Amino acid sequence: MNIAVVGTGYVGLVTGTCFAEMGNHVICVDIDKAKVESMKNGKVPIYEPHLDGIFERNLRQGRLNFTTDLASAIKDSKIIFLALPTPPGEDGSADLSYVLGVAEQLGKIMTDYKVIVNKSTVPVGTAEKVHNAILVNCKTEFDVVSNPEFLREGFAVDDFMKPDRVVIGTDSEKARKIMSDLYAPFVRQGNPIYFMDARSSELTKYAANAFLATKITFMNEIANLCEKVGANVDMIRIGIGSDTRIGKRFLFAGIGYGGSCFPKDVQALARTAQDYDYDFKVLTSVMDVNDRQRISIVEKIKSYFDNNLSGKKIALWGLAFKPDTDDIREAPALYIIDLLLKEGVEISAYDPEAANNVKKIFGDKIKYASDPYEAVENADALLVATEWSVFRTPEFETLSRKMKAKVIFDGRNLYDPAKMKELGFYYNSVGRTVVSTN
Repeated sequence: MNIAVVGTGYVGLVTGTCFAEMGNHVICVDIDKAKVESMKNGKVPIYEPHLDGIFERNLRQGRLNFTTDLASAIKDSKIIFLALPTPPGEDGSADLSYVLGVAEQLGKIMTDYKVIVNKSTVPVGTAEKVHNAILVNCKTEFDVVSNPEFLREGFAVDDFMKPDRVVIGTDSEKARKIMSDLYAPFVRQGNPIYFMDARSSELTKYAANAFLATKITFMNEIANLCEKVGANVDMIRIGIGSDTRIGKRFLFAGIGYGGSCFPKDVQALARTAQDYDYDFKVLTSVMDVNDRQRISIVEKIKSYFDNNLSGKKIALWGLAFKPDTDDIREAPALYIIDLLLKEGVEISAYDPEAANNVKKIFGDKIKYASDPYEAVENADALLVATEWSVFRTPEFETLSRKMKAKVIFDGRNLYDPAKMKELGFYYNSVGRTVVSTN
C-alpha cells in the first residue's frame, strides 16, 4: 500500500519505518526542513534499539521517503497516519492544534478517497473533530479512523512488528477492510485486531496507560510503607506478582514513572473526566503520589547529610526516563537535578544516550561524564536514577577507590542490600531496609 505518515517524532518514525519493512511504500512528512534532509541522508533522529537497521534498509531500497510537502505526500497515498504532538496544556488537557491544523489542510488538498488515521494519543471525540475539520473544505469521500499505538520505548520496533493486539476504531466497513489488510502481516501468529467505535478506541489507550501508571504508583506506595514497617518490597512484589489476577509486570518500586506517555495520558484522562463532571479520585491520587515519589530520594540524601548539601558532589547514573532510550521527557532525573542544584550540589552525570538532550536543558550547570566511573570520581555519594543494564553489575572495588565515601542511593533497586553490607557501603534504596556502615 501507499502510506503517508504526518509527523516524524517517536511514534511517526517507528510507524513509518515498520510499515515500510512490510513492503509498503511510505512517505513521512515533517515541517522541519533540516530534520527531513538529515533523515534523507540516513540519520535517525531518535535512539531506539533496532530502528536504525530497518530505517537504513528501507531508505536504501526506496520504500521509505521523507518530505516537507504534505500535498505531494498524500497525492498517491491511500492511508494517511497523523502522528502529531498532543502536548498537555496547563490544565492537563491535550492540545489538538497540530492534529486539527493538519486535518484542515487535508480537506483542502484531498481529491480522492482516503483513510485518515489518528495514531497520536488523543482524547475521546477527537476522531469526530478531525472529521469535521476535514469536511469543511473537502469535496471527496473519506473516513477517519482511531488506531492508538501501544509502543514501549526501548522495545518499540518489536512491539510494532509483533503487537499484542491492534485496536482500530471505525464504523466504516470500507475503512475496516483497508485497515485489516494493512495489519494482516503483523498478526499472522494469531494476535487479535479489535474493531470498535472510535470513542472506545480513543479511551482504550488512555485507560491502558492510566492503569499501568496506577499499578506502578501502588507499588511505590507499598514501598514507602515498607520503609516505615521494616518490610522488603521485593519480597512483596514476588508474593503478589505470582497471582495471575495481578501479574508480574509493572510491580517494580522506584522513583516514579516518566516519559512521554504515562504522565501526559494520566493528566489527559483526568481532564476528560473533569470535562464530563466526573471526579476521578484514583487518577488524582496517582498523579500526586508520582509527583512526590520522583523527588523523595532527594529527601533521603538531605537527611543523610544532615540537611546540608552545599558543596557536596553527587554522581548521577541515568538521565533518561527509562533504559534503552534517549527520551528525557518527565524523567525523574530532571526533577532530582533541579532540586540538588538549588541545594548547592555539584552534579556529575552519566547516561549512555540521553546526555545531549539534558545539555539542552541544564547546559554547563552540571558535568557530563564519558563513563560511569568518571562520574563518581571524588563523589560524596552515587545516585542511580535509571536502570540501564550497564549499571547493574558495576565494579564496586573501582567505586570504592574513586568515591570520596562509599554511599549509594539507589532509586531503581538494582543491588542486593546484603551484598552492599558485605562490601561496606551505605546503601539506601526504595522500600527496603537501609544498609548502614555504622
